[in-house]
Amino acid sequence: MIDDPDKTDIFISKLKRALPIDAGLTKELQRFLATKSPEIPIPTRCQMIDVLNLGDEGGIACCLDIGGPDTTAAHIVSITHLTFDRRSPLFREIDAYQRRRIKKLKQQKGRSF
Repeated sequence: MIDDPDKTDIFISKLKRALPIDAGLTKELQRFLATKSPEIPIPTRCQMIDVLNLGDEGGIACCLDIGGPDTTAAHIVSITHLTFDRRSPLFREIDAYQRRRIKKLKQQKGRSF
């Protein structure tokens, strides 16, 4: 199991109460979104407007406000592909989740099944 379900549910509740949250997009995510939505200029920062739990398969996913209300494409990405301001009240918890999830995914990838 990658994420502790109880801790993740509590963390998601905290994130939802803090919405919208300013987030930065990694360079890799910017490039990916630009190929998927070429009609929309992809910003370096955006607002995280909702949070979903995709379980062990996808972890915490964030709905992003990119392209405004007229956009035809939904932008839902893993929280591990976003950056956050260190002054954000939830920065430490977000950073800890990101680091823990990435570490566990790397460990899982190294196992042979």
